[in-house]
Amino acid sequence: MPRKSTRTADPAALTELLWSPATSVGRSGVTLAAITAAGVRIGDEERLDGVTMRRVAEAVGVAPMTLYSYVPGRPELLELMLDSVAATTYAGRPKPRDKPDWRAAMEYVSERNWEHALAHPWTVEAPPGRPILGPGVCLKYEDELAAVDGIGLTDQEMDHLITTVIGISASAARWRISLDRIRANSALTDDEWWRLSEPVLSESARGLDLHISTRVGESMSSVGEPHVSMRFGLACLLDGVAKRIAR
Repeated sequence: MPRKSTRTADPAALTELLWSPATSVGRSGVTLAAITAAGVRIGDEERLDGVTMRRVAEAVGVAPMTLYSYVPGRPELLELMLDSVAATTYAGRPKPRDKPDWRAAMEYVSERNWEHALAHPWTVEAPPGRPILGPGVCLKYEDELAAVDGIGLTDQEMDHLITTVIGISASAARWRISLDRIRANSALTDDEWWRLSEPVLSESARGLDLHISTRVGESMSSVGEPHVSMRFGLACLLDGVAKRIAR
């Protein structure tokens, strides 16, 4: 199961929170669902660093101390947020098992997780950890496993495959998000950056045998292609899985 837990306190209490009805209302009239949704909005707009208990309390119109009566702390809030957005990965879209075969399904899982991470960049900033045990993550995991159930992998291998596919997508998305932010904050285009950097690099590396990396680097047309790299890595992985199944 994908792991994004940041929990530090009572796991039983956190699991209960994750499965609490969205309609449960406290004395302030604010729902846990509204608190979670506010956290997601702030994360989408301000990145993970912007998600603080004080900021979320302001967004829902309660005092920070009141928020703690709903959610023990920021780690638990982040888990609620991650579970909430996980539930939207395939919402209104085909499920992985609807694809014609397991390989097409895994390609679809990869693309949806890539797109989902770009839509919610803070989700790939959250540190990995223990599994999140909420309904959003559990149902997403079920949907993804269903696409490879019965193809010849063991249960553990099914988990490893899903985890690796999502990991490749998350890594590529994190790279793409970082590149986009660097470009947005830079006065230089990628080409301008390279034209300024290349002469200094050539002089500094004089005498080093870098003929392979130089050849490969010159063959690249950009500073990086996260999506292309993701697709290549996924294809290699799925080729290996196909051979494993055929043994």
